[in-house]
Amino acid sequence: MDPKVAADVIAALAPAGRVRAAINFGNPVLAQTDPATGEARGVSVDIACELGRRLGVGVALVTFDAAGKVFAALEDGAWDVAFLAIDPKRAAEIDFTAPYVIIEGTYMVPAGSPLRTIDDVDRPGVRVAVGTGSAYDLYLSRTIRHAQLVRAPTGPAAIEMFLRDGLEVAAGVKSPLQTFARGRADLRVMDGRFMAIEQAMGTPKGRAAGLRYLRGMIEELKASGFVAEGLGRSGQRDAIVAPAAA
Repeated sequence: MDPKVAADVIAALAPAGRVRAAINFGNPVLAQTDPATGEARGVSVDIACELGRRLGVGVALVTFDAAGKVFAALEDGAWDVAFLAIDPKRAAEIDFTAPYVIIEGTYMVPAGSPLRTIDDVDRPGVRVAVGTGSAYDLYLSRTIRHAQLVRAPTGPAAIEMFLRDGLEVAAGVKSPLQTFARGRADLRVMDGRFMAIEQAMGTPKGRAAGLRYLRGMIEELKASGFVAEGLGRSGQRDAIVAPAAA
């Protein structure tokens, strides 16, 4: 435990005596299941455990298979901290740190698709598979004007729907899409991105002392190499550690 942590910080982030940390397995850049042990791992798990260590309390990982479900669980008071992309809709109910990781959102299409560039996608008759409530769903809901967004409960379910129903496009996080398409001659991941996804740590609004502490901690973890090391241990070398907050 860090002896400099004030009591109001612990009360804000661990009101039940432990930190309940929402972990989203729907974004494998941030969290994965260890194939050998079945336990959660990844940079978001590392940060959650580091927070517990600093506060001197236990950590309970509250796991989800989609970011939209993490946000929905806020209504039930299911977690104290979460790891989500910053988005205006979420920021109405969650206070965020500066980002600690930046990842890219892009499109996957059939290999023979006439859609060649990011800008080609937003046209009538194009159906885009997305995971409900994901950062890219929220962003595309604000920016797509002509294409149709078709939603599935999770990111993997959106890819299954894209393949099963013959949709024109699947939207998602670039690295997992590339992993899925690797070795498949029938799929192509587009170059470029339609958005930069700023992954941050958040806590429900009304926990001002906790938010101040999280913001400082995230900056320390970026500067010290902790975030980069966590990404490396979990094989996520394509993700970018976010720059220091302005």
